[in-house]
Amino acid sequence: MNNFIQAMRPRIKSFQESLYLLTRNKLSLIALIILILLILMAILAPVIIPYPEDLVDAAHTAIKLQPPSADHLMGTDELGRDIFSRVIYGARVSLTAALAAVGLALIIGIPLGAVAGSFGGWVDNVIMRITDVFLSFPPLLLAIAMVAVLGSSLNNAILAISLSWWPWYTRLIRGQAISVKERKFVQAAETIGSGRMKIIFKHIIPNCISPVIVQASMDIGGVILTVASLSFLGLGAQLPTPEWGLMISMGRRFFPDSWWYCIFPGVAIFITVLCFNLLGDAIREILDPKTRKN
Repeated sequence: MNNFIQAMRPRIKSFQESLYLLTRNKLSLIALIILILLILMAILAPVIIPYPEDLVDAAHTAIKLQPPSADHLMGTDELGRDIFSRVIYGARVSLTAALAAVGLALIIGIPLGAVAGSFGGWVDNVIMRITDVFLSFPPLLLAIAMVAVLGSSLNNAILAISLSWWPWYTRLIRGQAISVKERKFVQAAETIGSGRMKIIFKHIIPNCISPVIVQASMDIGGVILTVASLSFLGLGAQLPTPEWGLMISMGRRFFPDSWWYCIFPGVAIFITVLCFNLLGDAIREILDPKTRKN
């Protein structure tokens, strides 16, 4: 028991330092609280929304395009559906799509970058030239082209975004891997006969992951914007899915008379992206001692 306590003390101290660095930045703390509430809201969305039937093609023409009121906090759309219910559930759709896209991009990019940086030579050249091809296109334009080929759907949009985003992580972790592979603990592992792939996944990747975590946390906001953009163009989520970008696309036909139809999903996107960016800055400060403020 005493050995366990002794082993846990450094981790507890590290957690306390991270918590201190996070809480002393008021903006980052507020962003974290908002994101926690947003995630809880997304998880509990089917339970807490006041009008679950309005998530699909329900029609209440008698109350269509009603302004915000006590019964409908964010008003209603052209079918009389409750916008508040759809915005709340939209958090579930947008966050799931963003996390899935970033996660898939990490799964592709991290091993490729680590292999390129560790092996070097022709392996590095092949991987990085393929990466350069993807990087030569703007991510949104490349995602649009891929969805146009695959077909318009939220799942295809997620796949397209991940395939346009992975090269950034590959380049980032490759640079880290080139540095880490020269360290003594990696050389010691090679000396005792550890296989190259074992060294990559057990020693190199864990010691390269910090900047990738920072980048990924900041990219989630950008991916949410990209998902919304594709849905706005009709290439992402399809009706009647309550996705924020799709709601703005449908609501622009009634703007500015029915301003609430566009404004509330737009505000949801703005707040979510801003909070992820602020939290990403805080994580970078925690993981990189050079950026810490005294």
